[in-house]
Amino acid sequence: MLAEIITIGDEILIGQIVDTNSAWMAKQLNLIGMKVKQITSVSDDADHIIEALQEAEKRADVILITGGLGPTKDDITKVTLAKYFNMGFRRDEETLNHVMEIFARVNRPMIDLNRKQADVPDRCTVIKNKNGTAPCMWFEEHGKIFVSMPGVPFEMMYLMDDEIIPRIRKSFKLPVIYHKTILTSNIGESFLAVEIEEIEDRLPAHIKLAYLPRLGQVRLRLSSTGTDEVLLKEEVEVYAQQMIAKIRKYVVAEEDIALEKAILNFMEQRKLTLSTAESCTGGYIAQLITQHPGCSSVYEGGAVTYSYELKKSVLGVLQETLEKYGAVSEETVKEMALGAIKHFKTDYAVAVSGIAGPDGGLPDKPVGTVWIAVAHAKGVVAKVFSFGNKRAQNIERSASAALSMILNELQQHED
Repeated sequence: MLAEIITIGDEILIGQIVDTNSAWMAKQLNLIGMKVKQITSVSDDADHIIEALQEAEKRADVILITGGLGPTKDDITKVTLAKYFNMGFRRDEETLNHVMEIFARVNRPMIDLNRKQADVPDRCTVIKNKNGTAPCMWFEEHGKIFVSMPGVPFEMMYLMDDEIIPRIRKSFKLPVIYHKTILTSNIGESFLAVEIEEIEDRLPAHIKLAYLPRLGQVRLRLSSTGTDEVLLKEEVEVYAQQMIAKIRKYVVAEEDIALEKAILNFMEQRKLTLSTAESCTGGYIAQLITQHPGCSSVYEGGAVTYSYELKKSVLGVLQETLEKYGAVSEETVKEMALGAIKHFKTDYAVAVSGIAGPDGGLPDKPVGTVWIAVAHAKGVVAKVFSFGNKRAQNIERSASAALSMILNELQQHED
């Protein structure tokens, strides 16, 4: 069975907001064995929406639509769906009562525009949106299922979890889709492919291998489709373990997790602590770490020290070091890392100092020059990187390189 996702809204197409809904929905559909054939973003234009619907129903059995269900004139999804299915409108009393309760609860007056939220195409099944005023609408037309949901992410997520996924499961006999992910670091995609080529060539037709590269890391994803989940897992695991045996020194995790989460897991198991000292990354490394629940068992905290004064007062970097070598240097970044260990009392610390750009470069230190150091009880190591001239990319690359260096040190000094 195939699904298609359509997101509606000019704000997506002009880059005002990022479409996170599609990725989240695709993941949930995949978990129940439904493949996503295509994801499309369209403007708030009736002809554009209708064209997308026509194309989607040629390819998919289920079409999920988000966005354009607000009360204002630019929200045209509901009217366009009624036109597409040649339907009139009816007022759904349960939805109206729900909207009235919401306005009464926040002590706000209702106007006719708000009441129209309860007007729905007359042949749709209304699914109550417990977290907002726009109802979810389920259509079974043209031999397909169409579901229109609000674009607000938390409203859509609750509807998918509580209502849409269970209904799809009841409507179709879905196959089992099983994924096994291996996270690797410090090896390029092409080198990785050479290492496991012989195993990849032996994969049966129903098991596919995908390479998912990212800065400093590559995910290997084995995917299999069938009817028996237990057998699928067993079969995929055989090939996964063969690959792991070939590339063991590059394997970070045998699950689909971020590199920083793998580091947190590694350190938590060994009761190790970590701190950060950041300059050009501006706290981005700390943000990556702290987005994961339970990080406090490992991560003690850190400092963002842009100025010389803060590098000295917070981290203990020496004045003469800064004067002689500058902030972007091996000497300074090592003192930053050692200072973090001392002042934050952690087992490991990572420090970053560089020139993120787009200006500030020097002949001997061009934009993109970044020094990274990792300190621990057995010493401190530092490495210089030369990235590009794009600020956002330099920050991301610096964070990725820093995480890889932490992992290397952890693995090399594992007791």
